[in-house]
Amino acid sequence: MDKIKKRDEVDIRYKWRLEDIISNEEDIDKAFRFCKEKLKEILEFKGKLNKENAVDCLRLVDQASLELEKIYVYAHMKRDENTADSKYIELAEKTRLLSVEMSGALSFISPELSRFKISELKEMSQDPRCKDYDIEILNLIRNKKHLLSEKEEKLLSNITLFSSGYKDVFQVFNNADLKFEDIEVDGKKTQVTHGMYSYLLQNPSQEVRKAAFESVYTQYKAYTNTIAANYIGNVNKNVFFAKARKHASSLDKALHSEAIDNRVYENLIESVSQYTPVLHRYIALRKKVLPVEEYHMYDMYVPIVKEIEQKHDYDEAYDMVVEALSVLGDEYADTLKSARNSGWIDVEETENKRSGAYSWGAYGVHPYVLLNHKGSMHDVFTIAHEMGHAMHSYYSNMTQPYSKAGYGIFLAEIASTVNEVLLLKYMLRTARGEKRIYLLSYYLDMFRTTLFRQTMFAEFEKFAHESVERGEPLSSQRLSDYYYELNKKYYGDDVIHDDFIRYEWSRIPHFYNAFYVYKYATGLTTAVNIVKKILSKEQGFTQKYMQFLKSGGNDFPLNIIEKLGINLKGKRPYQVAMNEFEKTLDKLERMC
Repeated sequence: MDKIKKRDEVDIRYKWRLEDIISNEEDIDKAFRFCKEKLKEILEFKGKLNKENAVDCLRLVDQASLELEKIYVYAHMKRDENTADSKYIELAEKTRLLSVEMSGALSFISPELSRFKISELKEMSQDPRCKDYDIEILNLIRNKKHLLSEKEEKLLSNITLFSSGYKDVFQVFNNADLKFEDIEVDGKKTQVTHGMYSYLLQNPSQEVRKAAFESVYTQYKAYTNTIAANYIGNVNKNVFFAKARKHASSLDKALHSEAIDNRVYENLIESVSQYTPVLHRYIALRKKVLPVEEYHMYDMYVPIVKEIEQKHDYDEAYDMVVEALSVLGDEYADTLKSARNSGWIDVEETENKRSGAYSWGAYGVHPYVLLNHKGSMHDVFTIAHEMGHAMHSYYSNMTQPYSKAGYGIFLAEIASTVNEVLLLKYMLRTARGEKRIYLLSYYLDMFRTTLFRQTMFAEFEKFAHESVERGEPLSSQRLSDYYYELNKKYYGDDVIHDDFIRYEWSRIPHFYNAFYVYKYATGLTTAVNIVKKILSKEQGFTQKYMQFLKSGGNDFPLNIIEKLGINLKGKRPYQVAMNEFEKTLDKLERMC
């Protein structure tokens, strides 16, 4: 077993360069003082905002926010280098507290701007002085009809203090209080945790998978009434706030936040539902290929072939990613190459380094990527995925002003998924035998977990909220029964729908952030459509995609996507994605 390196043992080429954000740590105290001073200047506008001075206030907010962002990101990334370093643990907490303070102090701005007349807001949105804030102002206009009186707004704010705890209750219960029984793996007692569970479901032994499954769901079943009471409270809260804000439904309120048309949600569910028979075919194939007499829900995650043993050191893996993504043009490929040698990426696992991978950064500085590269095939895809996020941020930050550089959650996973799919297609061109089977099944599982499964979750959330909106009482039994029927609809007759699976809904933390999960499904749908256009060499499309990466948040998400010729309010994009799934399955069936 390789010994984990200390940070000072890693070649400088494989470490990110955080001094590009803060070159001298003595400047951090100056940054704190700067933020405090700007905050005082901003608070001078409280109660005095008008269409003449609003832009001056917003510019001050940007100045303070950008300075805070730099020290916040720096502190947290230094902490991630060594999660045992008390200096940066304390600095990260200090920046967090400043962030909370600033957020609270600046909370007067949106309500005051929202009180402006629509004619004043429209005039501001067209004023050249406000061009960096036009989307923000248009959002104020959109939200105006959902604004209440000052007294009502204060009341809702006070209600939020005690109505927003359902997610916290679930997280504490789920992460701290809920304990699973140990199981035996290879003759050794093994602790079952949330993190370990996903690995145990990939264990080659069906008995291990079954034991892990039963260990977890025995507990969720035992506490299902408590979890249901908490979740139903959260649904009731969502329904209440939707009505209070004059939205037609909870779904309308959730979609309104990013200006998403209801047809996107409806078409996603309808289109995916039509293709569940194709998913059933994939499940039947898995049942045929896996060495099991009966195929159960706990067999859903075990690979049908072992992960390819071949190892790819970081430089080889990165070269592969660059080659695969060269179809996006010289500008993109050259930037990728430059990123490797310009302090963007922290590559190796080191002592006390944060696990996993992510992309992050501060405006005005190149983005950063944290990896823990081991050389597996999964690690190669992780490079492609995280560099997709990084390149999206790089181009948006280079092109857009600070106020419009950030892109919403609806857009956030598209570029990263495009990179993964392009890499997979590149590998498939030369893959043969077991490697080809592995890649095809990897792609199909991407659809199964991201498109089908998340859409099933979206359908469950819709049912729960619409039931309350119709005045129909929810209960643990009703939620579990509905989820069980959904599971049968999505996965078909070739899997045994173990009774424990009816309680799966109770362990999904995303359900406490209502109508969020569908964005994973639309993200993959959009990415598959983009890749199809790129690889078919659609005239001028690569340039359009580069413009997408440079758009940041300079328009509403659906408008940005529609500039790519992809209309998520119609059914065609979903059909393209589903056809891709079916064609990939055809190829795998011929090999198995």
